Amino acid sequence: MATILTQIQDSLRKRAAYRRTVRELRDMPLDTAIDLDFWHEDAEKLAERAVYGR
Repeated sequence: MATILTQIQDSLRKRAAYRRTVRELRDMPLDTAIDLDFWHEDAEKLAERAVYGR
């Protein structure tokens, strides 16, 4: 039972980190995003890679 709860907690933490990362990437000024070589439309893909490693 503890394993299931640990997995759920881990999933919730990752989901929160994913949403926070997407929000921060989208809120970044466009000139900064361009300097870092990405577009705001790529935020979900970049956040997924950063948080979930996919």
